[in-house]
Order: sequence, then C-alpha cells, then structure tokens
Amino acid sequence: MMKVLAAMSGGVDSAVAAARAVDAGHDVTGVHLALSKSPQSHRLGARGCCTVEDAHDARRAADVLGIPFYVWDLAERFADDVVQDFVDEYAAGRTPNPCLRCNERIKFAAVLDKALALGFDAVCTGHYAQLIDGPDGREMHRAVDPDKDQSYVLGVLTSTQLAHAMFPLGDTPKSGVRAEAARRGLALAEKPDSHDVCFIPDGDTAGFLQRQLSSLGDVSGSIVDSSGETLGSHDGVYAFTVGQRRGLRIGTPASDGRPRYVLDVSPVTRTVTVGSAEDLDVRALVGVRPRWCGPAPIGPVECLVQLRAHGEPVPAVVRVIDSDRLDVELMVAARGIAPGQAVVVYDGTRVVGSATIDTTSR
Repeated sequence: MMKVLAAMSGGVDSAVAAARAVDAGHDVTGVHLALSKSPQSHRLGARGCCTVEDAHDARRAADVLGIPFYVWDLAERFADDVVQDFVDEYAAGRTPNPCLRCNERIKFAAVLDKALALGFDAVCTGHYAQLIDGPDGREMHRAVDPDKDQSYVLGVLTSTQLAHAMFPLGDTPKSGVRAEAARRGLALAEKPDSHDVCFIPDGDTAGFLQRQLSSLGDVSGSIVDSSGETLGSHDGVYAFTVGQRRGLRIGTPASDGRPRYVLDVSPVTRTVTVGSAEDLDVRALVGVRPRWCGPAPIGPVECLVQLRAHGEPVPAVVRVIDSDRLDVELMVAARGIAPGQAVVVYDGTRVVGSATIDTTSR
C-alpha cells in the first residue's frame, strides 16, 4: 500500500483514476488545484477548467469515494510558470503548448515536490497513458485509446517523476471510464471534457494575447510573401502561428488562386510571411532543452516522433548532439511545424523523451 495524492480536477477522468487508486488498496487523499486567481463560477460548456464549479465537483467525488479532500492554491505559481510562459512565447513568435508546460512545472514539479515532502509516495492523475516496468526502470507508453492518448503532453516527465506517478486510466477507452463513473454513482459521469487553453475559457486566444501584450505599444507590421512583397498588414504577430490559414486578411489573392498559409512569424521585424501549403513542408528540425523519460539515446536512432498533441507519428532519425540539443531528420515531410511546439520521441509505443522545437528546415 502506498500513500497516494490524487489530483482531482472536477472532471470524470481524475475522479475515476482516484477511485481505482482506492480500489487498489492505497491510502488516497484528493486534492484540487486552484490555478486561477479569479475563477469563474461556471464553465462555458466544454471550455476551460479550474472554476468554482469544478472545485465543488471534485469535492463531491471525494465524498463519494470516502477520501480526505483539500484545495491547494497554486494560482501564483501557475500564472508565472504557465500563463506568463505562454504569453512570452507568443510574443517571441513561438507556439507553446501550455498543457505540456503545466505537466512539467505544476503537476509533476510543484505538486509532486510538495506531495513527496508531505510523505506521499505518488501522485495519481486522470491522464491517458500507461506506465510499465521495463529493464531500465519505469517506462511510459501510449494509452490503449488512441483518441485520448496524452503521452505527448507527458513527454516532459523524467524517469524520477515517472517513478512517483500513477496513470490508472491508460488501459481503458474513454467510453469505459464514463460507464464506470456512472456505476460508481459519480454525478459527473456525463460532464463534458474541457478543451482549448484552460485559462482562456472563451477560446479567444488572439484577444487574450492582445490584452496581455497591450503594454508593448504599437506592434503592427506587414504581411509579406516569400519574395518579400507586401500583401497586407496586421495588428500584432502574436495573433499568428505557423500553418495558420484563416484570418490573414490579405486583400491580394495568390496568382494561382490557391490558399496561403503562415510560413514564418518574426517579432523583431514585426513581419508575417505567407506562402503555399507546400512551403510548409518541414524535413528537419532542431530541438532544445531535451528531457528524457529514461536513458538518453546514444548515436543516431531510428524512431517515431510526434510534433503536435493530436498529430500522427512520423518516422525520423534523432541525433543527440549534447545535453541541450538534438537534431531530428524526418523521413516523411511534416507540414506546419512551428518553433515552440514539442517534438516527442517514441520507440514504438514507449515515450523516450521530448524537446522544444527551436528551428525547422524546409
């Protein structure tokens, strides 16, 4: 039996994960992470999380399970390590993944560190991934439900963190989790999943960034094609990301009549470069600040890489250059890959590690 801290968001997944930890005979305590400085009273449909309603739902689930329940206020840490990072990355022309950063800096750093200091053995979450004991220690693998697999956003976890993690749902399809919640009498069995960026519940990322970056003054600039010809103007590069098609507001149509996409975002020159879909094809990239879920690969390694949270795996050759860089050669071109995103390395279903994309090559 272990002392387990179950992170309970107020959703169905974390509630069932906590229930399974109880069934396994562990001494389980529930905790809800208050991450918003001014939480809303109610969710906007399936958007956002961390509302007052979510905290109440988590407490009710803990009552049904008969486990102690607490609320931890991590709003300031979340604002600094996740929200501000998100804003800074967009201001620098990169496209961050806040869920990945939250796992790295909040759930499996701030929360896990505090849990271990309080005498807990593990942190249990409702993430969809599998933990398997392998020859070199605990391994993380994809979930059996490919539509819910979250191993991509967990690719930042180290072997030490994985040794103190529990993902009880990795072997179950989402439909099975909802059915189990109903059987257990959990009122949130049909509660919709949250999606989009949790701290932007209305889904208006551009509006959020505009408000956050208003102190920068005039950030308008030009939209140009790959030859440098000016096609239009914009109110801030933070409203654009590589691969974007809609909302470009280009008055001049392409000579071939085909859609144009964002190819590059340069905050320094305040320039957005657009081109054809084919111009988005990436064949190589450089990843920085790698984090390994086990031993780091040695030499060129043939593997699979995933470049978006719900993207298809791409065959690749990864070369670890040093402790702060890896080179990735893609065997099949990938389209619309932006600096700031994560490249997660897989050996079959096993997560090897991840890095932040710094540059791409077409």
